[in-house]
Amino acid sequence: MTSNHFSVLFKGLGLIALSFSLGACNFLLFDPKGPIGQEQKELIIFSFWIMMLVVIPVMVMTVVFAIRYRASNLKSEYAPQWSHSNAIEAVVWSVPCFIIIILGFLTYKTSHSLDPRQAIISEDQTLRIHVVALDWKWLFIYPDQEVASVNEVALPINRPVEFLITSDSVMNSFFIPQLGSQIYAMAGMENQLHLVAAQEGVYRGLSANYSGFGFSGMKFKAHALSENKFANWIYRVKNAQEPLSEQRYLQLKEKTKDHPVEYFAQVNPLLFNTIIQKYTGLQNGQ
Repeated sequence: MTSNHFSVLFKGLGLIALSFSLGACNFLLFDPKGPIGQEQKELIIFSFWIMMLVVIPVMVMTVVFAIRYRASNLKSEYAPQWSHSNAIEAVVWSVPCFIIIILGFLTYKTSHSLDPRQAIISEDQTLRIHVVALDWKWLFIYPDQEVASVNEVALPINRPVEFLITSDSVMNSFFIPQLGSQIYAMAGMENQLHLVAAQEGVYRGLSANYSGFGFSGMKFKAHALSENKFANWIYRVKNAQEPLSEQRYLQLKEKTKDHPVEYFAQVNPLLFNTIIQKYTGLQNGQ
């Protein structure tokens, strides 16, 4: 074998080894724990296979053409004057058009069905959670329960949750991959995200938008609990020793890295609105 053959062989073995190593990775998007995440997974997989209608034939033809039209193959027809084929033109234009039509329809449909602001229809009462992105931590406020937590959020399974999201700093992106959509947190603005967890568990939450040197530690745990366990979690947070006063919030707003989990009781249910209005007043010149 020549050196070129060895090079191709080692590259092929490297790709095979890489595929096996990636097979052991934990792809959170492909392990959904809620109906929104499940629909998004199916959308990604379907879109992938639709696009493979182009990729797979091209890869196959690359190998076939390289073998059939190699310089040493004297049995193949030599046609230097060939320049057009109606059949090839039909395939080359019809397949991409078909893919564009299918993906366009799919995009239109899922833009509505998977709209993060669209409420989830359920017989159970929706739980409201206010989310505030800080440097570099997440503050979760439960306005109806008047409690709050930092870098930890709890939600009952099979019950819709409405996240109202903003930032008291630079722009961030709120994301719980196994439950569904990510959405931006921006100062002076309120974004909505509706999710529901179908299984009990602890799921990874993060910021998907770079926001400074502490960005890598801007993570949180989302606890999907039964109704009884969720009630116990709320009870434990209500018994927290420290209230979230205005002074304490200003301390919390200061920049920290890898901030620990904290619980607060006696939380002002209008704190979220106060944070947004602070930036709205600046925009209005007040």
